[in-house]
Amino acid sequence: MNTKVEKIENNVVKLEITVDVAEFSKALEKAYKKNVKKFNVPGFRKGKVPMSIVKRYYGEGILYEDAINFCCDATYPKAIEENSIKPVDYPEVDVIQIGSDKEFIYTAKVTVTPEVELGDYKNLEVKEVKYEVKEEEVENQLKTMQQKNARVEVKLEGSVEKGDIAVIDFKGFVDGETFEGGEGTDYELEIGSGTFIDNFEEQLVGLKKGDKKDVLVKFPEEYGNESLNGKDAKFEVAIKEIKNKELPALDDEFAKEISEFDTLKEVKDDIRKKLEESNELRAKKEYEEAVINLVCDNAKVDIPEVMIKKETDMMLKDLEMRLKYQGLDLDTYYKYTNNTEEKVKEYMKETAEKRVKTNLVLDEIAKAEEVKAEEEELMEKAKEMAKQYGGKDLEKTAKLLMDAQKSLLETEIVTEKVIEMLVKNSKTVA
Repeated sequence: MNTKVEKIENNVVKLEITVDVAEFSKALEKAYKKNVKKFNVPGFRKGKVPMSIVKRYYGEGILYEDAINFCCDATYPKAIEENSIKPVDYPEVDVIQIGSDKEFIYTAKVTVTPEVELGDYKNLEVKEVKYEVKEEEVENQLKTMQQKNARVEVKLEGSVEKGDIAVIDFKGFVDGETFEGGEGTDYELEIGSGTFIDNFEEQLVGLKKGDKKDVLVKFPEEYGNESLNGKDAKFEVAIKEIKNKELPALDDEFAKEISEFDTLKEVKDDIRKKLEESNELRAKKEYEEAVINLVCDNAKVDIPEVMIKKETDMMLKDLEMRLKYQGLDLDTYYKYTNNTEEKVKEYMKETAEKRVKTNLVLDEIAKAEEVKAEEEELMEKAKEMAKQYGGKDLEKTAKLLMDAQKSLLETEIVTEKVIEMLVKNSKTVA
């Protein structure tokens, strides 16, 4: 096999691959064996027609399609490996010369990983990111804990008040017509929670069990459903039951009931500590992001459209999986958000392009700095992943992951090390 490589345009190369006569003859033989049972020639049993007769009766060309596929499958991977070519798409193949007594020559035009021109990526000045825990945040979390531990009782007398839970049946109308998602039975609505649109909840205040009322509201302009955006609506509402919440007192007894602590002060201190840890992690991530964005802004790369398309397709697949876990599918998502696959992909395109550029730039820095993943680091990462799968034998699972996903583990480790290096070499400014 002989290969000539020609760069024909930016990020596109053309390989001219020459396969010797003997190798192409083997591919023809393989194609014949694959198809021999299909040939019907008078005087021969089906599946027993000699190759020479097949060629004479049908013409040699009947074997070419499979022979070409066998030849390309065997030679194209070798050609790109030997010439250090990294394709990002399937090749466009053209046959130049073919025949059982000739060398098989074909060209493969393919889009390749683009070249990255790195800019400055060390000693970059990045604004410091800091988040302070406010007392209000601690109190809000404490109130959430209080709400979760509230005792709910049926209100036997009186009317709906703010803070009560109204059990309602409702049916909504827009322009006199019902609409999807506008109906509910035995719905528990906490008054003042802001769950329903406009001043829906406020209009229920003062009603008693058994009361019915037409609640008039207006959908927000940016509600997210074109048929409802900014529209006036009427909801027929019936009060089935009223419940009230009895909140526990925020004292040391409450602390003992809901936690491992003896005092309310200890609970608040624990909340504050967790918020501080969360803020530190958030600040770290945002600082890393700022460094990466700056490094990418300083780099130049012409990204092939096919790479952006592939990333967008992966993002859409990821969205589909997340929806599946929620019991939904893409068609339902498109319907409720008034979108189409084309619109969603268009929204995703900018993010996809940014992700592709980031990966290319970080990969180029890894090469420039000779960042590698050591064997023990790979095993450690495999063990981390194995823990997520559960099971008793972590070592065995880790080894299986090492065999099946070694390149993925390697990419993750190298990326983490590059980001760590970039952050370490940056300068924090106020």
